[in-house]
Amino acid sequence: MTQADSNGEVLILTGMSGAGRSTAANALEDQGWYVVDNLPPQMLKPFIELASLPEHGLERVACVVDVRGGQFFDHAREAILDLGSRGGVTVVFLDSSDDVLVRRFEQVRRPHPLQADGTLLNGIHRERELMGPIRERADVVIDSTDLNVHQLTNSVGERFTQEGSPGVALTLLSFGYKYGLPTDADMVWDMRFLANPYWSAELKDRTGLDTEVQDFVWGSERAQGFIDAQLDALRAVLEGYSEENKRFATLAIGCTGGRHRSVSTAEVVGRMLEEWPSVRVSVKHRDLGRE
Repeated sequence: MTQADSNGEVLILTGMSGAGRSTAANALEDQGWYVVDNLPPQMLKPFIELASLPEHGLERVACVVDVRGGQFFDHAREAILDLGSRGGVTVVFLDSSDDVLVRRFEQVRRPHPLQADGTLLNGIHRERELMGPIRERADVVIDSTDLNVHQLTNSVGERFTQEGSPGVALTLLSFGYKYGLPTDADMVWDMRFLANPYWSAELKDRTGLDTEVQDFVWGSERAQGFIDAQLDALRAVLEGYSEENKRFATLAIGCTGGRHRSVSTAEVVGRMLEEWPSVRVSVKHRDLGRE
């Protein structure tokens, strides 16, 4: 057992500049995490090993590492990839779309850390290129594109309140394809093959939160056959995730507008998964409030 395995939980919080790392760090502090911000990459491994020693009594530690630390990939990539393979260490990556990042930097009237003499977009593209391998390795990707400060705070708080709990924390996220695929999805179910309640006069103005819509969506043999097959596959995936120490996952469930079929499926499947051992389920509806 390594030192990082011996005591408590460790988060490495990283991601795109402007995607909400500071907000996420504040949310973790509110949850009782010991947060170290802007840690130089060279200090990452020594600090985590020190903090993980039992005599220090730090049960939950979060380290914020980003391009402000200098030549990020000279030291941080190796350290994050190494630490991320250990038990008890979770890599969290904050991301957002380029246009939202540009808007956020313009609002605070600050240059991008990698902008130099170029434009904001030049800096963002450079950072995205550098951060790509870390995003691919991340255990948790949080897309803050459509989240305000309060929503991001709540999202981080919900994910990591029970960080020490066993098993996999699974988020069921309904969405509408017309608004784009969620970038932080680990798995995607496409529910557009089912009859659409939108074309029913009685159900058009209702949502998948309503029992009548859920009964309509799940009243066919096709729907039942689909869910039986998908749950068998999901069980195998989650068992594999648990064995590989991947403790967080997002299952995105989509339909055309993210109002009826996807919402119904997320709600129904969420209730089913509550009975599964070693699975902690939360249900979110990304596009339910959109027209």
